[in-house]
Amino acid sequence: MNSPPDTPSSAERPAVTDAELLTAHINGDPHAFSEIVKRHRDRMWAVALRTLGDPDEAADAVQDAFVSAYRKAGTFRGEAAVTTWLHRIVVNACLDRMRRKSVRPVADDELIEAAERDTPMPDQTGEREVSMEVSAALKMLPTDQRAALVLVDMMGYSVEDAAQVLEVPSGTVKSRCARGRAKLAPILSHLRNRSDLSRVSSAKGAELRDG
Repeated sequence: MNSPPDTPSSAERPAVTDAELLTAHINGDPHAFSEIVKRHRDRMWAVALRTLGDPDEAADAVQDAFVSAYRKAGTFRGEAAVTTWLHRIVVNACLDRMRRKSVRPVADDELIEAAERDTPMPDQTGEREVSMEVSAALKMLPTDQRAALVLVDMMGYSVEDAAQVLEVPSGTVKSRCARGRAKLAPILSHLRNRSDLSRVSSAKGAELRDG
């Protein structure tokens, strides 16, 4: 008697890609988009929080972004990764809020710190203090420079990936980052040769990539 053919376990089956989930959503799968949200909401939240500096505004921006993505899923053409497409939408939602409402991040840094503690990206004590100083300094930058620095220096994105998210040339991202860093340098000069800032940025970028 022949044994039945082996069937791969769930752990061995290839994971459904983001693009496949988005296609399933477009084709009417009622659960596909929920899985996309589950996979990416923490990253979207981190970008929004760093960009806006206000947990309430960040939460609203993420909600707006996912609603927009849900409704506009049919416009996704696969020219970039789904994650890039989602980041583009959430960054635009943040920038729209800042421009429309002239949002200035709240001065209550303890509120931001508490919100960051609730994300799956915990800081060590020393790193949290540095991170809060960087967040406060970011408030002083123009929106375009802040968005570029958040993606590249805080979230660990490559210049090329940030350019895709922001829909600008790589040279523009480099220029915005350079101008932003020049403005931040006097404010953050007490950080040792930017090593603390680099350590925080690298740690957060690694956590996001691994997450």
